[in-house]
Amino acid sequence: MTMFLLDGGPVAPDAPVTRTGGTPLAPAGTLWPACAACAAPLQFLAQIRLGDLPGHTTPAPGVLALFMCANRPGQCAQWSPTAGGNLALLLPDGGLEPVPAPDGVDRELLGLGAVRVAVPARTAPGTATILGRFGGSPDWLQCDETPSCPTCAQPMVFTVELAEGPDPVTAMNFGSGRAYVHSCTPCGRAALLWQC
Repeated sequence: MTMFLLDGGPVAPDAPVTRTGGTPLAPAGTLWPACAACAAPLQFLAQIRLGDLPGHTTPAPGVLALFMCANRPGQCAQWSPTAGGNLALLLPDGGLEPVPAPDGVDRELLGLGAVRVAVPARTAPGTATILGRFGGSPDWLQCDETPSCPTCAQPMVFTVELAEGPDPVTAMNFGSGRAYVHSCTPCGRAALLWQC
């Protein structure tokens, strides 16, 4: 079953829910990640609780934390799952704490407005702002770019598709396209890429 991600209004910036923007949560001692190309802090995009995915009947297998370089749009290969201009972390679901923003960097430049999400697709209101979806198959804008897990070399499982969002203040920049998140839960790995 596919579930839409809907703009549900503001929540606390460090809420332990599926949301876009705000403050990332991670294990204690985690440093804010930097772009491998320009070395500047990555922008935090979203955290996705995998336990919110349809079909999961066991405790949540983890939380995805998604980051992308917003310092030099188009120059740090933000669209690539392997170039270092973005980062997808698969974290344990529990014991997560807010990640301190880097010294000298305004948190507002790194964050987006936090929102609540996850409504079954068949009951999504017609006027709701859709920010993406869980489950199903990726709706590729170009060709299939399913990444392989860097640990086991198997194709990663499609997990989440993200849209940019309608508000220019909080919109994620995917070149007017969509982002695709894949994960390999057994290996604890995740990948983010986008197409336009």
